[in-house]
Amino acid sequence: MTIFSKIIAGQIPCYKVAENEHFIAFLDIFPVQKGHVLVVPKMEVDKLFDLPDTILAGLLPFAQPIAKALEALFACNRVNIITVGLEVPHAHVHLIPTNTTHDVNLLNPKIAFSPAEFEAIQQQIIAAIA
Repeated sequence: MTIFSKIIAGQIPCYKVAENEHFIAFLDIFPVQKGHVLVVPKMEVDKLFDLPDTILAGLLPFAQPIAKALEALFACNRVNIITVGLEVPHAHVHLIPTNTTHDVNLLNPKIAFSPAEFEAIQQQIIAAIA
């Protein structure tokens, strides 16, 4: 069971911003930008393109309102989507508020937020989606 499956099962807490039957989205706890969100299919599959067509087809429509909320909330030129998937063997994408290509480098130093700051960011995103 991956760390993401444990989050989905409620065994590990997260700063969830959206969820439906097939996907969950939560703040990356090691963000490279403020508002960095992970979108994760609930089905535990290692590689994104090994997901069933119906799940894969639902990923972007699920992510779109989250990305729009991030773009509205955080000073950015756009929200980029990145698929790396090497750090956790569970398909997922990163939504990252971006102004330059440097902003989406996952090797950048991570931004440290307190639990209260994460909660504030979480609530801003949830409100902006609604």
